[in-house]
Amino acid sequence: MADIWVFVEQVNDAPSALGLELLAKAREMGDVTALFLGEGSDQVFATLGDHGADSVVHIDAGDRLPSGPTAAALAEKIASDAPDLMIFGQAYNDRDVAGRLAARLGVGVLSNATDVRLTDSGVETDHEVFGGAQIATAEATRRPFIVLVRPKSFVAESAGGSAPDVTTLDLPDAGTSDANVTASHVEEREGPQLGEAAVIVSGGRGLGSAEAYAMVEDVAKQLGAASGATRAIVDAGWVPYAKQVGQTGKTVKPDVYIACGISGAMQHLVGMKDSGTIIAINKDPDAPIFSVADLGVVGDVHQVLPKLVEALQTR
Repeated sequence: MADIWVFVEQVNDAPSALGLELLAKAREMGDVTALFLGEGSDQVFATLGDHGADSVVHIDAGDRLPSGPTAAALAEKIASDAPDLMIFGQAYNDRDVAGRLAARLGVGVLSNATDVRLTDSGVETDHEVFGGAQIATAEATRRPFIVLVRPKSFVAESAGGSAPDVTTLDLPDAGTSDANVTASHVEEREGPQLGEAAVIVSGGRGLGSAEAYAMVEDVAKQLGAASGATRAIVDAGWVPYAKQVGQTGKTVKPDVYIACGISGAMQHLVGMKDSGTIIAINKDPDAPIFSVADLGVVGDVHQVLPKLVEALQTR
């Protein structure tokens, strides 16, 4: 069996959803070791085992910035253990650790993959191009293989596994790349988180102003949904980056995605086109967003959204 290592980060006292998605794929390919970054707990480790991890390497960076020392420690461990494949998610710390690790090992990284498989000669990955209209395949033949996978590429499901063996990975002095975290600030959020929401209501430049984004928030509140945004209005300063959906924001896959005043630029479509049902509201009947929509409403969002809120309030 192939030896697969999966990087999983702790988020809100639990394994990240992205990490659990990666475990679902890894357990199809071989024996799985979860490289768990966080404080950890018996419950957390049990969850990793339930999702397919045969063993866990616990990495606790404490108040150190984790990427530098984690990459240094993993480079040493790889030299002795020689895994067949290491899978990271397309997320901040994942990318930072993977990049530093690749530099230490002198190998490349296959990034933004939507699927991964081992072959007789190495590893192959699939990548969406032209907004998902085509799939390109990449290959690496020089070990160790490092792959970054996009969120929502796989479904996180329980495998019914038993509690895994847990070992601790000591972090060495990372030299000039070592740093300490002096303060942390948790972003205040209301309602479901964007990456996990079953329903998302997003706004784009067609709203016309930052003040008009309140209509998107009103619809989201009535539906118990998360609110999202396009890069254009994030760059304009109307909403924070945490709400951005798209190639340089979050990749989402809700049951329902409501696009309000969004034209449908390719950068946005790649982040939401795999949603279950896409509803688009735009006054331009030729807007590209309608090419991926299951239901299109041709109309002014300033007229449609207030009526929708009114209907939701009286249902």
